[in-house]
Amino acid sequence: MQAAIQFPPISPEIFSIDLFGFDFALRWYALAYIVGILIGWRLALMAVKAARLWPNDQSPMTPAQVEDLLTSVILGVIVGGRLGYVVFYQPAYYLAHPLESFMIWQGGMSFHGGLLGVIAAGLYFCARTGISKLHTADMMALAVAPALFLGRISNFINSELWGRPTDLPWGVIFPDAAAQQCGSLIDICARHPSQLYEALLEGLILGTVILWLVWRRDALKFPGTIMGIFFAGYGAARFFVEFVRQPDAQFITEGNPLGLALQTGGYGFTMGQLLSIPMILIGIWFILRARKA
Repeated sequence: MQAAIQFPPISPEIFSIDLFGFDFALRWYALAYIVGILIGWRLALMAVKAARLWPNDQSPMTPAQVEDLLTSVILGVIVGGRLGYVVFYQPAYYLAHPLESFMIWQGGMSFHGGLLGVIAAGLYFCARTGISKLHTADMMALAVAPALFLGRISNFINSELWGRPTDLPWGVIFPDAAAQQCGSLIDICARHPSQLYEALLEGLILGTVILWLVWRRDALKFPGTIMGIFFAGYGAARFFVEFVRQPDAQFITEGNPLGLALQTGGYGFTMGQLLSIPMILIGIWFILRARKA
């Protein structure tokens, strides 16, 4: 059998309590988002309190307004993430079962949908407060990496969103029955730990670059730069990880084993790649625009 790493015995639940016949559980996934949001909130507060980071050495918003923005962002993540999953990944199923669209506790969230929800929340916040859209976007972009990093780690703990089969020595043997359906009747199937690839690229590396640009290179003095870096960086990271990430089951057919959402002659793009290309182009445009301003 090929060398591989056995999936560690970690439960998706940290603990559970039975109260009056109802089972209440704290899951790693929920904790990841809570902690990630709190870290992002602290980073945003640090940024607004450091007036020297902003144009004309003047912060665009107060700490109280940061908290107001956070409330809008949380709502945008939940609503946008769920609607994005419904529309982008399983529209036919949810058209047939419309009430299940609201059952977020059953799982199913889309990053790209969550991003659209956050953008909508940010625009609403700016319209209500009169604060610059670019400053607000930069503020949100510098704070999001911790939640991305912890969210991907929790995806790994949940044994979900794993990658394609691999014979590389760091391939992981995920315990799920679906993960073992690799077309082999003999060997145990090892897969790319694509969740950890994304945690490294989208969370740790991209977040470190953004924080370095903010605190060491005065990037916030060029409105739109940090937002552009985030869009282009996340889009590029997700685009490349999609080459080794297992696509959603609804895209895989006998004639399309790679699960390509758009293809011709056996070559094409996954849904994740199609959604990431506009992010890359938009990010590059904002970076160039900021430098010319």
